[in-house]
Amino acid sequence: MLLHRLPRSYLLWSARRGDPFAQMVIGPDRGLGSSHFMEEIRQRGRMHHMSGFSVTADHELCRLILRDRRFGVVTPNNQALPKPIRWVMTKTDLELPNLAEPPAMLVTDPPKHTQYRRLVGQAFTPKAIAKLRERVVEVTDDLLERLGSTPRPDLIGDFSEQLPIAIIAEILGLPAQMHSTLLKWGDTGAPLLERGLTWTTFHRAIEDLAEGQRYFDQHIAGLTAEPGDDVLSMLVTGGELTRREQIANAALLLDAGFLTTVNMLGNGIALLTSHPDQLKLLTAQPELWPGAVEEILRYDGPVRITGRVASCDVDIADQHVKSRSLILLLLAGANKDPAVFPDPERFDVTRANAAEHVSFGSGVHSCLGASLARMEGAIALRALFERYPDLRLNGPPIPRDLVNLNSYRSMPAKLSAN
Repeated sequence: MLLHRLPRSYLLWSARRGDPFAQMVIGPDRGLGSSHFMEEIRQRGRMHHMSGFSVTADHELCRLILRDRRFGVVTPNNQALPKPIRWVMTKTDLELPNLAEPPAMLVTDPPKHTQYRRLVGQAFTPKAIAKLRERVVEVTDDLLERLGSTPRPDLIGDFSEQLPIAIIAEILGLPAQMHSTLLKWGDTGAPLLERGLTWTTFHRAIEDLAEGQRYFDQHIAGLTAEPGDDVLSMLVTGGELTRREQIANAALLLDAGFLTTVNMLGNGIALLTSHPDQLKLLTAQPELWPGAVEEILRYDGPVRITGRVASCDVDIADQHVKSRSLILLLLAGANKDPAVFPDPERFDVTRANAAEHVSFGSGVHSCLGASLARMEGAIALRALFERYPDLRLNGPPIPRDLVNLNSYRSMPAKLSAN
């Protein structure tokens, strides 16, 4: 009721009154029309104010707020919510491993966030990621081989999902036979990063969170007795965390380790098949692939929105922000800010400053696995189009009905011209 029904009612009311943010989140063109609505928001000023929160698509503001320690992540306790609402939310907390709720690292500020990140950070250092390169190539080649014998290949279910889940499961020490279950949990849990969900969607997500909690509770109990050399063992043995903290951050590392990469790969395939001139350029100059991944992340990044709450009154980039104010940062809008990216609606794999995007956030909460995602993207996309140069989509790809997580549910394809 508090997390979804009331916000949904307010957004529906605002959408009927013509507010572009509400129309983007809840209207008939939700998600699909995001670029149009984000430009409308940009035209209303650097900070677009709504009842109870503000929205910005300004690249400088987004970057500054993400890096400013006076802004914290969004939780019920740091927002300017009435005490009765905060009390109800506390009393109805099911303590499930929801990546959008504390104590998940994503929604926890320092010093706790620092502790969590330090425990697992060594698995995502440049040296550690470099060691994974050969394994990423090996898994990619195996998937592409199998793809060639698949009668009706789906580039999401048969490829884009399979590579990142295989790699993050190995990093976390989770067995291969769990891949399909882990993907299911990620699929049903992803909408929890949205607001205004229907009861059916919310209930399905909660049921799968409970199932995931039981699994991780049992798995972590085993690691406590016999730790390995995987990341979850580091989380269990490297600090004095409660079992709830261990489970919440294990689930977060899993979801964050594959959801954004799945979206990046799917979005990249859609962009490159619809921009054959850019694909031709990459074929002729394969050294451009790392820059192409940055442009994919800029042009059609995996996450559209994040939020921050001011811990005190703040003056930042000619804007005054009151304490406990909620600001929604439109990362997708910042990535198309014409003040930073000339001709932002042009997809250009040679764009010199594409890496200035904020798709992986910035500051202390910048994506821990960004380097891994970039490597997976460059290797997988290049290998896909080199192995199947005549690849084309078999009809329009089917998007997921989500606003925040920018992704496709299905992408049927033909691998050859025959």
